[in-house]
Amino acid sequence: MQNEKFEIIAKTFQGLEEVLAGEIKTLGGSDVTVGRRMVSFYGDKATLYKANLACRTALRILKPILHFEAANPDDVYNTLRKYDWEQLMNLSTTFSIDSVVYSEEFRHSKFVTYRVKDAIADFFNERYGKRPSVRLNNADIQFNLHINNTTCTLSLDSSGESLHKRGYREAQTEAPINEVLAAGLIMLTGWHGECDLIDPMCGSGTFLIEAALIATNTYPGIFRQHFAFEKWNDFDADLLEELYNDDSNEREFTHRIYGSDISVKATAIAERNIKSAGVGRYIELSTQPIQNYETAPSDKGVVITNPPYGERIAATDMEALYDAIGNRLKHVFKGYTAWILGYRQEHFAKIGLKPSVKIPTLNGALECEFRKYDIFEGTYAAHKRATATEPPKPRPMRSKDKPRKEDKKKSGYRRGESTFKGKNVERKVSNVGKERKPYNNDLSASRNSTNNLDTRLPKKTTAGSRSRKKKQE
Repeated sequence: MQNEKFEIIAKTFQGLEEVLAGEIKTLGGSDVTVGRRMVSFYGDKATLYKANLACRTALRILKPILHFEAANPDDVYNTLRKYDWEQLMNLSTTFSIDSVVYSEEFRHSKFVTYRVKDAIADFFNERYGKRPSVRLNNADIQFNLHINNTTCTLSLDSSGESLHKRGYREAQTEAPINEVLAAGLIMLTGWHGECDLIDPMCGSGTFLIEAALIATNTYPGIFRQHFAFEKWNDFDADLLEELYNDDSNEREFTHRIYGSDISVKATAIAERNIKSAGVGRYIELSTQPIQNYETAPSDKGVVITNPPYGERIAATDMEALYDAIGNRLKHVFKGYTAWILGYRQEHFAKIGLKPSVKIPTLNGALECEFRKYDIFEGTYAAHKRATATEPPKPRPMRSKDKPRKEDKKKSGYRRGESTFKGKNVERKVSNVGKERKPYNNDLSASRNSTNNLDTRLPKKTTAGSRSRKKKQE
């Protein structure tokens, strides 16, 4: 049935699950459920095809065909040997198997893969005395087995090659960012083409191209030459052609995308890739270091970049590079929002700006952070007050602001009277209504007198004690 709905699973990078779920809902997927590095949903054949064409943050689109429980590889073999494989393939069909295992019971994913292959081979051997061939690359049918503890899911891989391989990349620099990750990071910023976008360290141009595709809402899969579902028994070529040629969702982009790199080789590669993707009219490319930026192209925009980490690519002075990034952001890109993908905390610290958002993400095997910086004039406190959506909370009362308790004053002084305690003498004289005497600088006589009863009083006298001295004399 053309419109029959079935379960579909889209795989993605950690941290991009919610972005992918939003894409799938836009495409018409139903019962969308977010998992770890994956999103499950329901849709028909058109939804499956469109997910491969249109999803920017999907690595692979799978169609589950069997769910079962297994405690060991032999259980997997016994279950799959009973499955009717002829509804999917025949003796001339080549196949491959990819196993992903998260389980204490299954310690070797390759052994599980061999048992799946044996189950398929034995199924056909029992009937025909022959078996289909295994092909590691570009097989007719590609299976995916996912095992979580003892729960197993066998799926058809509808994509074939990973969907990050868009098809527009003619060449690449060393350590280019993955296309799916680049698109996902751009979408995390919330940018959809509402203003200019700048990548001052563009490398082979991945951010630039993915941004142009997002801004114009062009499907990233239109550059692909092949999808695995095209070799399925129920493949509908007319449906794929209709979806491929549908440009009703595309839109005009009235702003500009700017890219630059210090390397002549990098900008040459970026230019080739931009031309291959057909987005050259939206992008301005130049060869220059970030230190050469003196003016921003517009009053408002987004800066997004992936500077070297000092791992596979390194600058001569990494700290100086990140210091220059912060310097240019503060002095050139006021009014912009900047997003930096980085790896080392000490490099982030050299930027010298306080991030408003930190998003953990994986770039290959590296645990990175995607940080947002709001570039503004003046102090951070003033900017926070200006952009606040709620009135500021009252400042908590500090200890020095609290009223003092008169009965806890160490000096013993109370309003209207003074109390002084010596070793053997205690005097208490009321000052209420009495006029204070002038300040007397000549204290030496009273301190040196042997008949003076106040010789044991503190040296730091008060007006009250001086008045009492005068009265006694």
